[in-house]
Order: sequence, then structure tokens, then C-alpha cells
Amino acid sequence: MSSFIKFSDSTVKPVQNDTTKVTVSGDPRHTAWVHFQGNDGAFRSGVWESTAGVFNGPMNDQIEFCHILEGKATIVVGDESFDVKAGDSFVMDNGLQPVWHVEEYVRKSFVIAVVPPATS
Repeated sequence: MSSFIKFSDSTVKPVQNDTTKVTVSGDPRHTAWVHFQGNDGAFRSGVWESTAGVFNGPMNDQIEFCHILEGKATIVVGDESFDVKAGDSFVMDNGLQPVWHVEEYVRKSFVIAVVPPATS
């Protein structure tokens, strides 16, 4: 069955993500609202937010499209850093190992597709 889901019209319960294994510094709190999940969980979309902190966000076996709705962050990938703020969109490819630096707060919409493992 096909679906049309308008996030602002749908009611989903927030899920608190456990950040203990990804936290580098601070005490970031991650909350997600998954508005759509399809293809046996291989595709999902929703809204995610984080409070202040530094944390790993590995793209292991997935590709993620993000659109920043509120706040800002700096994402460090190897020797490069990218400042993202409300209105910015970007893709994080499979195998990428970003480190998020959130000073206060960031909120994004996301689309995640599960993919085969990255090869070196």
C-alpha cells in the first residue's frame, strides 16, 4: 500500500537515542521522530534533534540526506570541517565517519537508506 505522509499532520512518539557509545564530550541528548519507515526498515525518514555536545555519527551501511531546520553544528570529517545551519541540506555517504560538534542545539529532517557495506 502506498502512503503520503505530511510530517506536520502526523503524530509519532519521540524516541530518545542512547548516546553513550558515540559521545566524545559533553552530554548530548538525541531525540528522533520517525514519520516513515519502509522496505522492511531499509528506508526511514523523520526529524532528529540534538542538544549540545560532541559525538560520532558513523554512516555505516547507510546513506543519509539531511536538511537543517533549526540551530547549527560543525561536522568534522577527517581534516575538513563543515558548518551547517538552518536552511542547509547535505548528504553523508556510506562509510563516512563524521564527528558532530553542537554548541547549543540542532534539529534536522532526515532520509536514511540502508545500503550494502562500504568497501575500502
